[in-house]
Amino acid sequence: MKNFSSSITQMDSTVATLISAEKKRQYDCLEMIPSESFPSKAVLEALGSVLNNKYSEGYPKKRYYGGNEFIDQVEQLAIDRAKQLFGAEHVNVQPYSGSPANMAIYFALLDFGDKVMGMSLSHGGHLTHGHSVNFSGKAYNFVQYGLDKETEQLDIDTIRKMAVAEQPKMIISGYTAYPRTIDFKEFAAIAAEVGAYSMVDMSHIAGLIAGDAHPSPFPFTDVVMTTTHKTLCGPRGAMILSRKEDPLREKYHPESTLTLAQRIDKAVFPGLQGGPHEHAIAAKAVAFGEALKPDFKVFAQQIVKNAKVLADSLMEQGLRLVSGGTDNHLLLVDLTKIGVTGQQAETALDKAGITVNKNTIPFDPRGPFDPSGIRLGTPALTCRGMKEQEMKDIGLWIAEVVKNHGNEEKLLRVHENVLDLTKQYKMYD
Repeated sequence: MKNFSSSITQMDSTVATLISAEKKRQYDCLEMIPSESFPSKAVLEALGSVLNNKYSEGYPKKRYYGGNEFIDQVEQLAIDRAKQLFGAEHVNVQPYSGSPANMAIYFALLDFGDKVMGMSLSHGGHLTHGHSVNFSGKAYNFVQYGLDKETEQLDIDTIRKMAVAEQPKMIISGYTAYPRTIDFKEFAAIAAEVGAYSMVDMSHIAGLIAGDAHPSPFPFTDVVMTTTHKTLCGPRGAMILSRKEDPLREKYHPESTLTLAQRIDKAVFPGLQGGPHEHAIAAKAVAFGEALKPDFKVFAQQIVKNAKVLADSLMEQGLRLVSGGTDNHLLLVDLTKIGVTGQQAETALDKAGITVNKNTIPFDPRGPFDPSGIRLGTPALTCRGMKEQEMKDIGLWIAEVVKNHGNEEKLLRVHENVLDLTKQYKMYD
């Protein structure tokens, strides 16, 4: 008989020790990677529940396995809460992660080789938005737009002209390293003008949208993908939200009787995935329920307030921010003028207990493995309860570290400040 009662500490002390070490690292560090946040204990409990044990290929009330009475209720609850949260007509909560969810959207609405417009990775887009090393760039004909060189922001007129010239079948907006507000309504209008599907990848800003801290892509956009961690503070996973009907069926799929929603569902299962991860879907349901509460709006707006104060603090210390600031949860810092590379800054900040990631900046003369910038954000710090005063202090510490990246004594002094701060903001205990 299998041992059901022993804890991980009893069964596998090696893994238990590593988990404990990572927990301590998270407690003791300032997690500032903008795609990271801290889910609630309730979300983590759902992830570790017995729902992990059940196979449930198919959809609620249409399964290929028996014994799904309660699984169906869990998944339907996640769907209903997501619809309410974002005002979507249709939701599929089964995608395992963001990249396969984007793949499912392409698989549902495009044919291999079709032309798609997405933002260049080097300007803030995502690998799955058409990069040549990714499946998206290999399977589809991506043409990529970028940012205006002077403003380092989107130029809608230029994007519209490109769309008219290229006549893509799909136009993607929503990014991974863009610190400004995105006009989803305008992107949808451009797509409609050229007869293309409008798609949004709102993975980074889904929590801000849910909390009314960023404009929503609904009801303008045809199909939307989001991960469920990041600013939404749920489990690692994804979902696809869409219209029910296909506005371009007669143009692109005249032989099909399927709705857009049906095409999405068939692409996810059985097109690309097998059994859904119902423990993760339950955790999504918990996170969506939390995001529907009034205090989530306060939280989302605090993320943005914190980012703006952090931006001001960094700029006061002479650091240059791409586009001159931020409207959302993330900042992109150009280190060129102070003679520090992104890798040097990331390494030094790690030593000081501040976790960021090296990142290319628009028109970066350096390569992606040692670029000219760092990307940082405020979701995880806001999860812990930190506010404006902490952001001012953290901005000073970041500036001191990057300017003195080779001075171990100064890095140690900042690290001591970080430890003093993190001790005031406990998690999960």
